[in-house]
Formats: sequence, C-alpha cells, structure tokens
Amino acid sequence: MIYSELGKTGIKVSKLCFGSLTLGPLQKNLSVEEGAAVIRRAAEMGVNFIDTADLYGTYPYIREILKDFPDMVVSSKSYAYDIKTAEETLNRALAGISRDYIDCFLLHEQEGPLTLKGHWEAIEYLSRCKNKGLVRAIGISTHHVAGVRAAAEIPEIDIIHPIINYRGVGIVDGDLEDMEQAISLAWSKGKGIYAMKALGGGHLIPDLQKAFDYILNFPYLHSVAVGMQMTEEVEINVDIFNGIIPNKDKLDSVRYYERKLFIQDWCTGCGRCIRRCQQGALIIGEDGKSQVDGNKCILCGYCGSVCKELAIKVI
Repeated sequence: MIYSELGKTGIKVSKLCFGSLTLGPLQKNLSVEEGAAVIRRAAEMGVNFIDTADLYGTYPYIREILKDFPDMVVSSKSYAYDIKTAEETLNRALAGISRDYIDCFLLHEQEGPLTLKGHWEAIEYLSRCKNKGLVRAIGISTHHVAGVRAAAEIPEIDIIHPIINYRGVGIVDGDLEDMEQAISLAWSKGKGIYAMKALGGGHLIPDLQKAFDYILNFPYLHSVAVGMQMTEEVEINVDIFNGIIPNKDKLDSVRYYERKLFIQDWCTGCGRCIRRCQQGALIIGEDGKSQVDGNKCILCGYCGSVCKELAIKVI
C-alpha cells in the first residue's frame, strides 16, 4: 500500500481510504460486528485511513476497530455552522470513537465562498480545537468546483475532500475539467486532498478498472475514499491500488452487484428528500410520491436522512 502525507498536516495516510457510509444505516446497515469485520480486513491489508461523518451513524464500527488498530486515521464531517453545533458534533465524534482527539474534522458539503462565510464561526472554533490538540487537521467536503477553489485560498483549511471521477458524475457546478483544475490549484496551495465518489456512487462499478485507472493516475490526490460493504470489495480494491490484477471471479461478483435508491410505497410525498438532494435526482411523481432519476442519483443516501417516514434507502 502506498502512503503519503496528507498535504502539510503531518498525517500519513494510505492511498486507499475506507469510505464507511456504505456500512451504516443510510445504506447496508450492517451490525457492528459485521461492519467492523469489513474494516478490519482493510486494516489488515494496509488501509490506515477511514472516512465517516456525523450523518453516517458509523462511529460504532470505528470504535470497535480502533480497539485493534488504535492508530487508524479517522476523518469525520458535520454540518456545523456556529460554535454550538461545531462543539456538539465534535464531541459526538470524540465520544463515538472513544478517543480524546480526531485526526480530521471537516465541514460537510460546502458549496463555495458564501457557504464558507456562513460557516466561519465553526471554522474558527475548530481552529481553536486544533490548537488544543482535539483535532489534528480541519477542512471541507464538497461536490462543487467553487467549494474547492474557495477552500484552496483559506489558510485555516488544511484538507479538501472533493468529488471526482472519470465521468464527472455528481459535480454540481461544472464539468470534470473544471474540477481537475480546481483540485490542481488546491494541491499547489499545499492542501491535503482525498477524493470521494471515484466510482460515482456505484454507477461506475461496471467500468471499475477504468474508473480506478483514472483516479490513480490523477496526480493531485493524496488518498481516495471508496465505499466498501464486503470483504471481497476490500480485497479487490486493495489489489488494484497496489497495482495487482484482482481475481476475475471475485471481480465479476462485485462488478455486477447493482445498487439502487429504493423508495418505499409508504412515501408521503412531503418533498424533504427533494429539497435535500443536491443532484436534482428526485421529483414528486404523478402518484404523489418521490421518484428517483437513476442517471442523476449518486447513491449517497443523504435524502434518506431527512425522511421522517424512513421510506428511502440505498440497497
């Protein structure tokens, strides 16, 4: 496994980062034992970096794996916008993983300069926490080119977690070339950069090798977060990231595993999911219930987090 320093943070991370969203209640909803077993296989194979968020509900898996791999680098995210929400979500992360510090803490889904301005109180609070040793590095996640460009110019931000894949799936405000240029700018400013959605939320799994060839040859990334639900996925991904051709039968079993956003028939059509979706992938259909455009959906499952009827899930 290749390791590198995450920008100027001094944090050494594996090229493959374990994306834990897929394990939790928004998606596979594995038991703690099952989820920890998948992460454990990754750690055994050299993955030392795991991505989570306050929204994901995956702290219990991480807490369990830290018992055996206490030096795992953990990055979490929250929608904090002021001191109160930043303190609450940071404390929830620390309690959730049973540590007195977290390696990286990011502000989730920042869109651009105005969003960052609106969350500045949280950034200042996290900067103070960094000085106290509660957080080793702070940053943002974003689906927006404008978010990457804005964060690149802010000294307080150490890390950027942008969406990028060979088809540009999920980039909200531009195309792939725009995002490549923005990430190159952030790299030149010394930011730590780890990518998300290299497989387009699962849409690019049929072209898995092509998708990984692109992301592994893109020169301005320290790490790539990939969601994994099964040990077979872990083993395939580690092999690919290590330049090893994976077992064909195992690769075929994963390549043809189709994921989709499923909306239950008890959906009330309240519209919360539609307002939540940055991709514009949801509408109210003629039956008065939410419907998904599979070509636009990136299978993040965030819409499910606002559904009071628990009618939406990635399966």
